[in-house]
Amino acid sequence: MNAVTHAVTSVSNAPKVAVVYHSGYGHTKKQAEAVAAGAASVAGAKVALIPVEEAEARAEELNAADAIIFGAPTYMGGVSAQFKTFIDWTSKIWFVGGWKDKLAAGFTNSASLNGDKQNSLQQIATLAAQQQMLWVSLGLPPGNNSSKGSPDDLNRLGASLGAMAQSNADEGPEKGPSASDLRTAEHLGRRVAELARIHAAAKIAVAA
Repeated sequence: MNAVTHAVTSVSNAPKVAVVYHSGYGHTKKQAEAVAAGAASVAGAKVALIPVEEAEARAEELNAADAIIFGAPTYMGGVSAQFKTFIDWTSKIWFVGGWKDKLAAGFTNSASLNGDKQNSLQQIATLAAQQQMLWVSLGLPPGNNSSKGSPDDLNRLGASLGAMAQSNADEGPEKGPSASDLRTAEHLGRRVAELARIHAAAKIAVAA
């Protein structure tokens, strides 16, 4: 094995994934933890779970990541104010192109089945595009959309841009999101980590 092949193998076995999120009541935190668990299930993956309140202090972890997965609750048809504050903070990174060509993905939770969660995912995808990142979709067909479907299906809410979850407004995170929504979140994290491993290895090979 030559030095280049060894470097590619080393990088490909150790993708770095950051999951940065805001959670107002604990439901989106639970979803974020599922995303992180999915990413961590990929052999060698190094995963950082970062609340937006800690993002500036942990900027080095974000900057070192091969992929960043963004998550926010959907409030009134869009991301939470706290997550928007984080988006605005990232303008410092945008100014120097610090996240260019990193992989990106997104997830969101709301109390309603729909709740206009698509708008939140579009906001997150726009952030990724402005940062010149490469967007990773959910990569699942819609579930629970036929007579043979079930609320236990993966992607039961039928998203494609990212992972969606639903949690009842009058219940705490011990009751929601549902098991299927959490499995969907795990799928997203695993998919991103697997692609990050391939992407990082390809970058090393091209540079060599």
